[in-house]
Amino acid sequence: MPGVADILFRGADPARAKVLCVFVHGRGQSPEEMEAAVLRRLSAADVAFVLPRAEGKTWYNARAIDPLTDATRAELAASLEGLAVAVSDLRSRAASLPLVLAGFSQGACLSLEHGFSGRAAPEAVVGFTGCRVGVATDARPTELPSGLPVYLSAGSADPWIPVAAFAETAAALGQAEARLRCDVFPGRPHEVSDPEIAMLDGILSDLAAGHAPRMEARR
Repeated sequence: MPGVADILFRGADPARAKVLCVFVHGRGQSPEEMEAAVLRRLSAADVAFVLPRAEGKTWYNARAIDPLTDATRAELAASLEGLAVAVSDLRSRAASLPLVLAGFSQGACLSLEHGFSGRAAPEAVVGFTGCRVGVATDARPTELPSGLPVYLSAGSADPWIPVAAFAETAAALGQAEARLRCDVFPGRPHEVSDPEIAMLDGILSDLAAGHAPRMEARR
């Protein structure tokens, strides 16, 4: 059964950090790969990072754009429960600090589902190449807090997250009154690009400085 196998801790000690970040890897990936592809490219200082590791390198076995089945719902529930524990454990180490929940690909999808699930909300959600899990006709939670800052990105021809699924998720975020910024990158490979890194960098820096994310990084 998918879920959290273990957790990698990087960056500042939570007791001395100014902002917290939980970063969720994609299907077939690892926390170490996200550390190399994302964390090492960030310049924001005083960030405590937690990177959960999925059992079997997957948070759920279906594609995000497949209709939800009982099996997928069970796998998603297990992974969301593990993610919620990771978030609450990090918050318990520094309860007064803002927290960013971020992820790439399947990790972005899981981060978005956490936001929509009604679980304790972070101060911002960053979804690099993500969408909601399931299809529009599925019964899915819609408890995203109004005003939550969300950054959502996609590639124009991504093999895992089609633009249509990205757009349907952007509409759902808009209907939930998220503070939303979206970017579609023409021809971008299935990876995190420099403008996306700059966006996360800015969000972390803004929160560390004590104000709301401006999400003004250039594309």
